[in-house]
Amino acid sequence: MTPKAKLVTVTNLTNLYGPRGWAILGVCALVAFLIVPILNLIVPASSPFHVSAFWVTLAGKIMCYAIVALALDLVWGYAGILSLGHGLFFALGGYGMGMYLMRQIGRQGQYQSDLPDFMVFLDWKELPWQWWNTDQFWWAVLLVILVPGLLAFVFGYFAFRSRVKGVYFSIITQALTFAAMLLFFRNATGFGGNNGFTDFKRILGMPITTPDTRMILFVTTGIFLVGTLLLARWIVTSKFGRVLTAIRDAETRVAFCGYNTVHYKLAIFTLSAVICGIAGALYVPQVGIINPGEMSPANSIEIAIWVAVGGRGTLAGAVIGAGVVNFGKSFFTQAFPEYWLYALGLIFILVTLFLPQGIMGLLKKKA
Repeated sequence: MTPKAKLVTVTNLTNLYGPRGWAILGVCALVAFLIVPILNLIVPASSPFHVSAFWVTLAGKIMCYAIVALALDLVWGYAGILSLGHGLFFALGGYGMGMYLMRQIGRQGQYQSDLPDFMVFLDWKELPWQWWNTDQFWWAVLLVILVPGLLAFVFGYFAFRSRVKGVYFSIITQALTFAAMLLFFRNATGFGGNNGFTDFKRILGMPITTPDTRMILFVTTGIFLVGTLLLARWIVTSKFGRVLTAIRDAETRVAFCGYNTVHYKLAIFTLSAVICGIAGALYVPQVGIINPGEMSPANSIEIAIWVAVGGRGTLAGAVIGAGVVNFGKSFFTQAFPEYWLYALGLIFILVTLFLPQGIMGLLKKKA
């Protein structure tokens, strides 16, 4: 590599994050990829430094939520598109992976049949067409990427071409999510009805509940979170990202300058949906269940709250907001389960009134 090429590479990395940002990211990666695995797998359970499987699963789940928050921040924080349907893309990715995991159960289910237990219970004789080839991992990966991506592309194409924006776009995305939830609740659709998928046994031939497998899933989620953060940062600092920001602030002026704003919004909306789908696929084997409840409109609203709490249009704020709100949720739902929704509403009101730029805005003021 020539000195000039090295200089360009260093400059590109510096443009993504400064020295302080790379240092923070490095520390977080060290904790997730080295310290936590050591404390969970090597340090004995009797030690006060041992990290239990509960905390590994909880952290892995929250990292999946952080990926979804990043995806929403790309479209809301930088393109000004408030989608209240990202919970649907997340759930579709989860169902894509869940179908593969259900096929991996084989004859170890309750009814010892090649069909999933819920199909035997409903007296189905064969797999429906949408389950074709779902015993193959590569096909599951394609479903996880293509189904949310195609849905977002088709929906976004008609919505953006029709110049639907603002609160109207938010409403129709929520309506889409609600309609999908009602569809998946039906047993006839072949997705387990209100119970969904659960009781998974294996993934890629490995027992899914062993500490080693859980740690592999945890580290994989961490790698994808870091990769998504870097990809998002690269996008928003590029020319494409600057056009997105201009669309957010003055779409009419951008169109007058000769840019096709529909193409830009459609591209970022589709990419965001794919990221959500992958997050859902990582979420399901760690949590052990996927059902239509993940498509609840309230879940999509909660994703928007994570981004708002952390700081819209900051990326890092989306990660922080997802972490803070969900760790708080874990505490409240155990200590005061009946008050969690009130606490969430209070957090959103206080942040809106006193921290309009979220936690990241507060940190910037102190810095």
